[in-house]
Amino acid sequence: MPYKRKLDTFGALVDIIARLRAPDGCPWDKEQTHLSLKPNLLEECYEALEAIDENDDKKLCEELGDILMQIALHSQIGQEDGQFSVQDVLRSINTKLIRRHPHVFGGTKVSGSQDVIQNWEAIKQQEKGTTSVLDGLPKGMPALAYSQTMQRRAARVGFDWKEIEGVIDKLGEEVGELRECTSHEERVREFGDVLFALVNVARRLDVESEEALQLAARRFHRRFQLMEEDCQKRGIMLSSLPLEEQDKLWEEAKRRLSE
Repeated sequence: MPYKRKLDTFGALVDIIARLRAPDGCPWDKEQTHLSLKPNLLEECYEALEAIDENDDKKLCEELGDILMQIALHSQIGQEDGQFSVQDVLRSINTKLIRRHPHVFGGTKVSGSQDVIQNWEAIKQQEKGTTSVLDGLPKGMPALAYSQTMQRRAARVGFDWKEIEGVIDKLGEEVGELRECTSHEERVREFGDVLFALVNVARRLDVESEEALQLAARRFHRRFQLMEEDCQKRGIMLSSLPLEEQDKLWEEAKRRLSE
């Protein structure tokens, strides 16, 4: 039957998801669990990030809707299992936002965003009964993002170089140690240290290392495909060309994509 409620409300989304999960609803939606939906939630978040990178407002609007759908689905499953409801989800985040912004909803005074961050972390530790600023970091995060978030938290309590030169010197030191490795185990460890130091350089330059690497990978993807297309037009295999000729195609692809 046609859906007749206003479609510009969160309540309508909650209603639709409940209908999809009903006994006579959608077979696919009824089968889903918190676990089965994990890849979907991650994919939708990445698609929203891609829309931001592409400065595509229409696409971002659509992808944010997809993320809201995931939230509504998880909330409906939680309600069916007697765990939590969408009202619990909303109450939780609204309460948290008010509690962690005492400078807005209370009498706390702050002098800038740094004070806000410090207050947020202090309130968070008090709420969770933790003693480390590193507690609560989801270990399933991509390694670059995990490392940068961890470094950022450590820097908030003063564990940081005063100047970026110290960070760059550390990177050079780690590269030197990588050169001296004699076993695979050492190379794995020291290469990890190089990446960790490089992420620290990105943090100090206000560059998101995960995003930077993704953008670099996309550039490589586009350039390499252009190389393959050029070879196809010429009726030759890219693999048949010597490295010097491949390099020329690479430079040409870079030039074309920068025009």
